[in-house]
Amino acid sequence: MTTLADPVPGGRPKDVGRARAQAKDLSTKGVHGVVLAYVDTAGICRVKTIPVSRLASASAWGVGMSPVFDTFLANDSIVSTDVLGSPDGDLRLYPDLDQVVALSAQPGWAWAPVDRITQEGARHPACSRTFLRRIVTDAALRHGIEFKAAVEVEWVVGQATAPGDTFVPGVTGPAYSATRQVELSDYTMELLTAFAAQGVEVYQIHPEYAAGQFEISVGALDPVAAADRSVLVRQTIRAVSRRHGLRASFSPAVLAAGVGNGGHVHLSAWRDGVNLHAGGDRRYGMTAEAESFVAGLLAHLPALTAVTAPSPASHLRLRPSQWAGVFAAWGRETRETAVRVITGTTGRQSLEANLEVKPVDLAANPYLALGCLIAAGLDGLESAASLPEEINGDPARLGAEEAAARGVHRLPTSLEASVEEFRRDEVLRAALEPVLADAVIAVRQGEATAAAGLDDELVAAAYRWKY
Repeated sequence: MTTLADPVPGGRPKDVGRARAQAKDLSTKGVHGVVLAYVDTAGICRVKTIPVSRLASASAWGVGMSPVFDTFLANDSIVSTDVLGSPDGDLRLYPDLDQVVALSAQPGWAWAPVDRITQEGARHPACSRTFLRRIVTDAALRHGIEFKAAVEVEWVVGQATAPGDTFVPGVTGPAYSATRQVELSDYTMELLTAFAAQGVEVYQIHPEYAAGQFEISVGALDPVAAADRSVLVRQTIRAVSRRHGLRASFSPAVLAAGVGNGGHVHLSAWRDGVNLHAGGDRRYGMTAEAESFVAGLLAHLPALTAVTAPSPASHLRLRPSQWAGVFAAWGRETRETAVRVITGTTGRQSLEANLEVKPVDLAANPYLALGCLIAAGLDGLESAASLPEEINGDPARLGAEEAAARGVHRLPTSLEASVEEFRRDEVLRAALEPVLADAVIAVRQGEATAAAGLDDELVAAAYRWKY
């Protein structure tokens, strides 16, 4: 369980002693440095590293880093808002000691996610991890609801020796094929070994649809820990890939055509240990609150795409009939709707029932994505929103009149359109609060401008190795 408390200057009670003990233990395991990681508004994982001997100091007083990164783009250009984007100021990075882990695939290194606070000890309003923790805490206080979440990670392995920024698949074989699994058997075995050593519960790891593509599914945790785990999983995949002479891309669209990499979110709401998505008297065992939660997601999906599909490359992936969920609709086990209701196997519904949100990719900051998804769902729950009828099959087959009659509509087809939807969505902007909401808008506009005039091939190439 992730610590659901803000860091404080000087450290929370017992933090410093605990960090000293952790540093000593890590040192005996051959760890010399600690990676302090967070994800910026553009979805890039930014880091600072410290000697392991400095872990106690970091837990007490943090490590300095400029707030300018909140308005960095994926290409390291800088945009600005009225309060962010200048060279002024400093923040403190505080490692979450609950999440410190020795990195199996990077001998000598440990890893920890951080919260960012001001030098004066206040919450940094653009810290996405702090934002998600606030949303989760508020849901528990106001509604008695806790959440379990997991982020699927899809990636493509390319040959590290390919010239320039070109992409050459690092493995052959059809989708889900034994051929592909055999060719990279040692690679995936090392991944499983690394994840086991790092305490990451793996449910599945397998070849996926696109050339050179794999997917890993991990166990559900509280949302903050789930977002942390998503970042750790990618850190590990990158490191293992390099050890095998490969290069990993988590870009939504490694190539301009075909199926891209998703980062589907699985989410379920619980009260007093009871899953609200099972055992109820509504459709497929959902409770009334669970149905309204889904309705809230559907209502806010157009604006949510500015957070869940935030890259120009995202819209190369968000195409009909590719299981990317580009229509605001829901269905039981329907992989073409934006929200897939999963009921679970008979006998395990109370444990397994959850929602899969599909128009999400790994250019998304996972803390922002999960926090906004929860805020959207809670808006539906609070208003007792009605869930529209279920859609079966591919919504792309519906004619315009039938789709309109059934409340099915296409999600934004460009980053610019997503930003306009986000601007109009008062619920999401209020949840993020002004500083972070403005940063989202500025960074998305900056990415759109950076990609203006590029054809699909050039967009794919520009973001291929950024995420």
